[in-house]
Amino acid sequence: MNIPHIPVLLEEVKAAFFALSEGIIVDCTLGYGGHSEALLEQNPHIKLIGCDQDEEALAFSQKRLERFGDRVSLHHGNFASVIAKYAHLPIRGILADIGVSSLQLDKKERGFAFDSDVLDMRMNPKQELSAYEVVNHYSQEELEFILREYGEIHEYKKLANVICEARAKAPLQSAKELSKLAEKVGGKKSIHPSTLLFQAIRIEVNNELGVLTELLESIKNANFEHCIVGIISFHSLEDRIVKQTFKFWSQNCICPPSVMRCLCGNNHALGKLISKKPIEATNAEVKKNPRSRSAKLRVFEIKRA
Repeated sequence: MNIPHIPVLLEEVKAAFFALSEGIIVDCTLGYGGHSEALLEQNPHIKLIGCDQDEEALAFSQKRLERFGDRVSLHHGNFASVIAKYAHLPIRGILADIGVSSLQLDKKERGFAFDSDVLDMRMNPKQELSAYEVVNHYSQEELEFILREYGEIHEYKKLANVICEARAKAPLQSAKELSKLAEKVGGKKSIHPSTLLFQAIRIEVNNELGVLTELLESIKNANFEHCIVGIISFHSLEDRIVKQTFKFWSQNCICPPSVMRCLCGNNHALGKLISKKPIEATNAEVKKNPRSRSAKLRVFEIKRA
């Protein structure tokens, strides 16, 4: 079987869930099944629910994981809703890899690549909003907002203006055209001029930050007594959300800073941080898989008294 995607931080993910001897692990972003396959092999008594909104990925993983029989069940949909649907089950582990898969990046018809002939970037090809609508129909002010907030682009006003001037002549049809506009404006010397632009548009198209926040909120609301949560992110905006959420979950006191003494009962911690700092890829992994260089894994253990 030709494997189209190398899972990042595989050994680190396996270590995070190593102690689980029973129950269910939910892989919220199943993709092409690399993490799930490794966890099913390592933890022979656990079952796994795999979720993905990409039907192509689900079909691939179904074949890849079929040898595990009824230990595996698959769920088609956005990962923001998967925990609420299965919260009544004995879930002991939750994994989410918040990134675009190698196959999505490499398939030019998906529109994620700088040299793609289409403007798409939808992780779920059936959703309505695509990069084409964002680039060609958002107002200049809306473009400035997503370039500033989601791309953290210094020249966001200039880039938004260049895009609007270009589309006024004719609609932008391809990622290739968009990438050339980014090259005109330039940016950080350490990365391709299109990197942050494409990141910003992809986040907007797929509501990536909103979906991540919904996932974390659904985990908190599920009231698990014991569960390991591992989240892999690929850029600072996602990592910041995970870091701040895990920090809040670990606090016993949730009173506002202005309160002189604790009034909340000092018993609100959901558990403890397993990784106080993000776990990153080793040099050896980055050399083997350059896309792992920006991956950060944070792990939290929900353990209610």
